[in-house]
Amino acid sequence: MTDPIADYLTRLRNAIKAKHRVVDIPASNIKKEMTKVLHDKGYILNYKFEETKNHQGNIKIALKYNPETKQPAIFHLERVSKPGLRKYAPADALPRVLNGLGVAILSTSHGVVTDKEARDMNVGGEVLCYVY
Repeated sequence: MTDPIADYLTRLRNAIKAKHRVVDIPASNIKKEMTKVLHDKGYILNYKFEETKNHQGNIKIALKYNPETKQPAIFHLERVSKPGLRKYAPADALPRVLNGLGVAILSTSHGVVTDKEARDMNVGGEVLCYVY
């Protein structure tokens, strides 16, 4: 697999389109950190890391839907930095998603954080994806 982060986002996107409650994704350290950010920002209901003895494990993600309208909490997932063309943003030019309503997930020297947290820490990094 050439782009595991794009695979992660595609699995989430497909599960949301199919109205699944839970999705299984092969784990990696960056995917675990992205899952924690999505949970902290309220885009997913819950998650669990399952370890296996041969592989790095799986991530079970419980997707979040509005109980009344059945609309998903995640409307759009977009991969920004790709293996063929990396996108970096300095601390003074961090992207804003939907004028601050969405979240940009960045990989910085302080770990995987949102654009707002990176602004507070005054660090830049690789822009992994946009979520809203």
